Amino acid sequence: MTNDKQAEQIAFRTAEEAMAWITGLTAFGIRPGLDRIQALMERFNHPERRLKFIHVAGTNGKGSVCAYLTSVLLKSGYDVGTFTSPYLTSYSNRLQYNAEDIADEHLVMLANRLKPAAEELAGGELGAPTMFEVTTALALLYYGTVSFPDYVVWETGLGGRLDVTNVVTPVVSIITNVGHDHMDVLGPTLTDIAREKAGIIKSGVPVVTSVTQPEVVQVVEETARARKATVYRAGEQFVSETLTVAEDEQSFSFRSPFRAIPALTITLSGEHQIANAAAAVMALEVLRQYCALIVDDEHLEAGLKETKWPGRLEMVSRQPRILIDGAHNPEGMEALSRALKNVYTFDRLNVMMAMMPNKNHEHSLRHILPLVDTLVITEPDFHKKMNADELAAVAARVAAELDLSPTVIVEPDWRRALELLLGASSSAGDANVLNAVTGTLYLIADVRSWLLQGTKSEKGW
Repeated sequence: MTNDKQAEQIAFRTAEEAMAWITGLTAFGIRPGLDRIQALMERFNHPERRLKFIHVAGTNGKGSVCAYLTSVLLKSGYDVGTFTSPYLTSYSNRLQYNAEDIADEHLVMLANRLKPAAEELAGGELGAPTMFEVTTALALLYYGTVSFPDYVVWETGLGGRLDVTNVVTPVVSIITNVGHDHMDVLGPTLTDIAREKAGIIKSGVPVVTSVTQPEVVQVVEETARARKATVYRAGEQFVSETLTVAEDEQSFSFRSPFRAIPALTITLSGEHQIANAAAAVMALEVLRQYCALIVDDEHLEAGLKETKWPGRLEMVSRQPRILIDGAHNPEGMEALSRALKNVYTFDRLNVMMAMMPNKNHEHSLRHILPLVDTLVITEPDFHKKMNADELAAVAARVAAELDLSPTVIVEPDWRRALELLLGASSSAGDANVLNAVTGTLYLIADVRSWLLQGTKSEKGW
């Protein structure tokens, strides 16, 4: 029996053991670069080369675009792998095949295959692989050696150029937008961040993008030109126009160089979701034209309309009304505030919020505070988090600058904070109250699981 076979038999026997090993690798942090993932893929004879990827990068909207693509492709009869991050309920959420989480038996088997390779890597000059590198390698092994989907919808983790997911060559690339996020890693300006996102553009591979800022557009178009990749940009090569807006449904028209579609309907809320859906439609149109993708209009319409994406403007309770949205950066908070103004009706808005320490909190708060009556500030149940008192101090400073005086409650325990949020709602009498929980997805994951299943989510991004 070979050493690999022996290790495969004895390393992990349950999914819990395998996940504990993988999530335990968070100790190695974030280390941008492709050397370790390329070494792992070489060890396993490059399973990524057998697959067709749709690579999705951007500051916000990546997950929604992935959800639209997955839904339409499934409706059209294709087998689809979907790799996204972070997850909201369980580690296995991020590795899906035909909208089903990876089976425990496959997770265990693949973790047992990976562990000896990871340990061998750790003993060499490249060092130990990170949690995200092992997760990405596991996904590539799952799709390339076990499930064999027709397409893999492939979301970047952080940035693009040096992100581990950039080990693949896709059939189309998508850059949703560029905003102020992960500036400690990607750089201090939008131009710096744009260069990292545009790093997913490959030679000759068409790119669809929703970017709007002139300096960002310039970076994307210059990168594409250098790599002889055709660009399809929102507002230029393709155009979407809002037709109707309601709390649970909105419609838009779509026009591209290939054709016009009079009306498409989505059930995800917020005008940004129309932009996300349009980007997905453009990518599908590109694949129809150049890769013989078959998507009938009825499947396109049904796939878009039936798309769900948890934790993004999701109404998880009607009585009382509780809206959850992972608006964890200024651009996300701006989109949330626009949706609150244009889509939802309320007399009072109560907001519960927690943040991570590496975000642009002042700009985020400037978008939401003018709408808020009661602000409950808490902390996510995660080892890296922003202290509630520190966030409250930022909120007080922004409120003073804007001449606002919302009621502010500081409660570090998120479950107690949720009780206080709902207490503020019930004390409002007959007023039409909307409760919103927002900020870091680490908070959104726990609150969503708690409200819908009565349990906390698993951790280990």
